[in-house]
Amino acid sequence: MMTPGRRSSTFTRLLRHGFTDPSAAERLMESAELAPIRNDPVLLDALGATADPDLALLGLVRLVEAQDGHTAQRELLDTLIAAKPLRDRLLGVLGASAALGDHLARHPLDWQVLVMYEPQDLHPGTAEFERGLAEASDPVLLRVAYRRCLLSIAARDVCGTTDVAQTAAELADLATATLRAALAIARTAAPEDAAMCRLAVIAMGKCGGHELNYVSDVDVIFVGEAVDGADEGKALRAATRLASHLMRICSETTVEGSIWPVDANLRPEGRNGPLVRTLSSHLAYYQRWAKTWEFQALLKARPVAGDVELGESYVATLAPLVWQVAERENFVPDVQKMRRRVVENIPVAEIERELKLGPGGLRDVEFAVQLLQLVHGRADTSLRSGTTLDALKALAVGGYVGRVDAVLLDDAYRFLRSMEHRIQLFRLRRTHLVPEDDADLRRIGRSLGLRTDPIGELNREWKRHASVVRRLHEKLFYRPLLDAVAQLAPGESRLSTTAARERLVALGYADPAAALRHLEALASGVSRKAAIQRTLLPVLLGWFADSADPDAGLFNFRKVSGALGKTPWYLRLLRDEGAAAENLARVLSAGRLAPDLLMRAPEAVALLGDGDGGGLEPRGRAQLEQEILAAVGRASGGEAAVTAARGVRRRELFRTAAIDIVNSYGTDETPANADQGALVDLVGGAVSDLTAATLAGALRAVVREGWGDTLPTRFAVIGMGRFGGHELGYGSDADVLFVHEPREGVDEQEASRAANSVVSEMRRLLEVSSADPPLLIDADLRPEGKSGPLVRTLKSYEAYYRRWSLVWEAHALLRAEVVAGDEELGRRFIELVDPLRYPAEGLGEDAVREIRRLKARMESERMPRGADPTLHTKLGRGGLSDVEWAVQLLQLRHGWEEPGLRTTRTREALAAACAAELISGEDASTLDEAWVLATRVRNAVMLVRGRAGDTFPSDGRELAAVGRYLGYGPGHVGDMLDDYRRTTRRARAVVEELFYGAGDR
Repeated sequence: MMTPGRRSSTFTRLLRHGFTDPSAAERLMESAELAPIRNDPVLLDALGATADPDLALLGLVRLVEAQDGHTAQRELLDTLIAAKPLRDRLLGVLGASAALGDHLARHPLDWQVLVMYEPQDLHPGTAEFERGLAEASDPVLLRVAYRRCLLSIAARDVCGTTDVAQTAAELADLATATLRAALAIARTAAPEDAAMCRLAVIAMGKCGGHELNYVSDVDVIFVGEAVDGADEGKALRAATRLASHLMRICSETTVEGSIWPVDANLRPEGRNGPLVRTLSSHLAYYQRWAKTWEFQALLKARPVAGDVELGESYVATLAPLVWQVAERENFVPDVQKMRRRVVENIPVAEIERELKLGPGGLRDVEFAVQLLQLVHGRADTSLRSGTTLDALKALAVGGYVGRVDAVLLDDAYRFLRSMEHRIQLFRLRRTHLVPEDDADLRRIGRSLGLRTDPIGELNREWKRHASVVRRLHEKLFYRPLLDAVAQLAPGESRLSTTAARERLVALGYADPAAALRHLEALASGVSRKAAIQRTLLPVLLGWFADSADPDAGLFNFRKVSGALGKTPWYLRLLRDEGAAAENLARVLSAGRLAPDLLMRAPEAVALLGDGDGGGLEPRGRAQLEQEILAAVGRASGGEAAVTAARGVRRRELFRTAAIDIVNSYGTDETPANADQGALVDLVGGAVSDLTAATLAGALRAVVREGWGDTLPTRFAVIGMGRFGGHELGYGSDADVLFVHEPREGVDEQEASRAANSVVSEMRRLLEVSSADPPLLIDADLRPEGKSGPLVRTLKSYEAYYRRWSLVWEAHALLRAEVVAGDEELGRRFIELVDPLRYPAEGLGEDAVREIRRLKARMESERMPRGADPTLHTKLGRGGLSDVEWAVQLLQLRHGWEEPGLRTTRTREALAAACAAELISGEDASTLDEAWVLATRVRNAVMLVRGRAGDTFPSDGRELAAVGRYLGYGPGHVGDMLDDYRRTTRRARAVVEELFYGAGDR
């Protein structure tokens, strides 16, 4: 009798052999069913070697209980102890799969299929599985026979007799045999249909690729033809009935469960298309309508059942189209977009556990391999395998993939597929999620040979392999391009020049020969610089390819590296700071403006990093003004001082353009900013603050050069138009008014000469040709326009506005805001004009009519000849002018009574009008959306072309770059233009009502 509190020796031995519930296991070991063998040491050792000893023991007891009588039980137990192969296979399956344990309990004689293998049974093919299913005459018997065959596959798998690739191939062969058996059952049930048509079943996906999972949809496409003399329509209907019956036989749940779903949604037109088509109908669809992903899917097409000749004709007919798909415009971006869409559709809560579809998952390897096959398979038939690992091996042999990269990916793919198999085998359920329960993780880890710390080792190995895939799956496409041009280790297969050009063209490079020259210049040699650039370039090339102009991105990178390559911090920045390299790639390939600004002072690359000295967030006006005034103070003369101020402006324009591009494109870590209004406000505020600070610096420089510390007259600069509204774009002029007031005791003429001299010199120095972009000053909104004096005293403005002011001037003054110079003088100017822009009791009807007349005249006279009014961002239908005039009319009419309308900013005024119920929320949203979109287009045009413009570019590549900035992927330029027209058409309808409509608003 055991002493109370002490555990039995059996309990201790069970713990030592890996049982997690030794108390329950001890009770099972003491059961009558195991009495003949419970003391045999080989039993415990064999159970301890399984993935889950507790599960294996329970399954064994259930199997013995299910035997028909004592003799059958004794035969099972004797064989189990005497035959190690059976012991390993049977207990291995029972410890890895609760579902197959259930099958054995229902069909207790099926253990006998594991007793011994003939040599030919070690690696069975389709013929052997067909023999195993031959007696299945109905769907229930087919399920039982299928599970019996699956039992033998799982036994070879868990015992290590087959590796993961062989197991996947056997599962695909079993699926082939099952489809043939199901079709035979369907034909037997409908002999008239069978006699009328020829039907071929084409396996797709993993079944077609000979790499099936334990539980997966079996993807198929059906091809049908009429037999000689039969009516084609009737024959196709008959074939459709047979195909539908086949799908039900495999998919429907019976007393023996189901086999797997048969999925025909990869057929032309998907689930909306006919289930069965003729070969000619398939061909017509793929020639005219098929998308890139549909050709990618055909890589794995394989005839598996039905009419062999028809199936082979299908593959032979469509194969040429598959190998031409890489010539399609936007081929690579289309494939990559499809991959991104898959990731985006994964629920956030599951993405970290998603073994197949998540980042670093199986699909990353498969997509990368298929992409390379489609690019190079047309010229190299050795690459035309539907099996991922075979294709990867062929790519490495041909030099299309680096050998080391191929080995790493092969190892990772095998490990991830093994995990997937073990996860699915447990319950025979279709899932790709790594479980969270420790018991499940422990079983999976032990099944993969991780016995010391199954859970910890499994998680570490999984994360390591996923990290390898994440790091390599995109580089896989680009690294061989460097090997093709760099003089590296001899004996290594490398990409031929022709193959390298093919790949570059597929990536979107318009001039592959030039691109190869750039790569050679960047990556050749044994210097530290070349070594680091060889590491960086595979990633950079991917980011360049994600833009509308990869050629420009690579060329600009070569220029920047040529200028900074010998600077120690430059390559260290790109290598060590995660954001810098990607930010640089985005900036260099997004258009002309940002690279032009950068090349004038390449050290601004430091702004792209996330360490000291980096950071793309625009700086505030006070900080900018402080730096510019300090630089002016250090300069030796007026010209040098303004040059310093312009240098700061150039750097800060680059900073603003860079963050605008990065936020618009998004990065690998951060998606694109979906708030378009926030992006517009960021650019408008940053450029306006920078312009104000630059004017302040120029004013200080000119005054100091000509008059020392004090100008004979107080002087202020008033921002107007977009400048006053904090809405400047990259290419905007600075609309201003100049106001001065003679100091006490100073002659008015002397003060006027000084003020005019200041303005003249400021304009000259800010506009003079230099390495920095000019800042153009426009004072045409002053009283009397171009005919009036450039500078006036405050009293002169007061007299003019009192006697001569016109409606358009009050309209223009809505944007007036002090931007530089004497703050007190500027404040008094604003106090002077407030009654003009916010007239008491609002505008009279005559003034309203005048405003409307001016707007109509501007629309008819200022629109450039030949411009499309539906696409002109400033003067076109529903564009900037429409929205701004409508909002400003509300300000003129109601600003006196609604304080919120007293703002120089369009969006703020629009929101205030909505809050005051002067415009509905829906209409306000419509106007805001159109104004933001038109502003974004103007900014995009300047970024892409390097010069301002109010219309979409006519050049295709430039237009695509504008689309990319606005969030439209490759091939969606038409959608962009349609969306712009739709948005501005709705805005124009609101403007018609708000601006030209009822007079009581």
